[in-house]
Amino acid sequence: MSVATMHELAPGIFVRRHSELDLNCGLVIGSKRVLVIDTRSTADRGTQLAAAVRELTPLEQVVVNTHAHYDHCFGNVAFRDSQIYGHVLAAESLQRTAEHQRSQVVEHLTRTDRPELAQTYLDTEVVLPFYLVEEDTPIDLGDRTAYLLFGGRAHTDHDLVVAVPDAGVVFWGDLIEQGADPAMEDSFPFEWGSTVATLSEHPLVRDASVHVPGHGEAVDAAFVQQQQQALSALATELEAALATGVQGVDGLIGKTRGLGFQDETLREAAVRALETRPGATGSQPAI
Repeated sequence: MSVATMHELAPGIFVRRHSELDLNCGLVIGSKRVLVIDTRSTADRGTQLAAAVRELTPLEQVVVNTHAHYDHCFGNVAFRDSQIYGHVLAAESLQRTAEHQRSQVVEHLTRTDRPELAQTYLDTEVVLPFYLVEEDTPIDLGDRTAYLLFGGRAHTDHDLVVAVPDAGVVFWGDLIEQGADPAMEDSFPFEWGSTVATLSEHPLVRDASVHVPGHGEAVDAAFVQQQQQALSALATELEAALATGVQGVDGLIGKTRGLGFQDETLREAAVRALETRPGATGSQPAI
C-alpha cells in the first residue's frame, strides 16, 4: 500500500511525499485557489491526492505538471475538471509516449508479481495538460502568486519549475533529485547543469531557502548548487571525451566515473549524450 505524508514547508505551502518512488507533490494555497504540483501515477492515486487536498482546503484546485513522465501526470484524470497547466512540449510528449510509458510500467509490475497494481495503470485514462505555456507564467491564487518557470532542456525538453517567492519555496520537479541520482533516460546531459544554473539565478528563485525535489526530502540552496555543479561537470567530461574521439557508451562511462553518479546513471547519460550531441539524429526523448 502506498503511504503518504503531508508536511507544511511554509504557511499555506505543503509537500505530500509518497512511498511509491519517493515522489513529491506540492500544494500552494492562496485565498481563492490552490495549486497542485503533479498528480501521481494512476487514476486511483490522483483521486487520493485530490481528496487529501480537499481535507486541507475547499478552494478550487488548479494543477501543473512539471513534466510528462507517468509518475508525475497519469493522475491528471482525477483533476480533469480543473485547469491543468504544462509546457507545450509536455503535452506533445505525453501524447506521443503515454502508451509506451504505460506498457513499460505494466510489464515491470507483471514481471514482479504485482498484477493488481498493473491493472490500475491499465485502467487509467491519460489526460493531457491543456493550459499550455512556453515561458514564465504567473498563476494567480488570490493573495499570492505562483510562477511557472522554464529554463531550458534538462531532465526533459519541457521541465517546469514552480516558484513561490513570497514564501521562499521552489518546487523543482525532477530537475533536482534527493536520495537518488538524477534520472537521465530522457535527458539532455550537455544542457542540464546550465539550465539549473540559469534557474538558480532567476530573480524569483535565487533568494529561496526551501527547495523541493521531484523525489526525496526538501533541500537547501547549497544542495541545489552541489547537484548543479555535478551535472555541469558531467557535461564537461562528456564533451571532452567525445572531442577526443571516444564514441561508445562504455568508453564514455569510463571517462565520467568519479563524479558521484552510479554506473547505470552514467550509462543512461552516455546514451543520451550520443543521441543529443550536435549533428546526432536521435535528439528526441527516449520515451
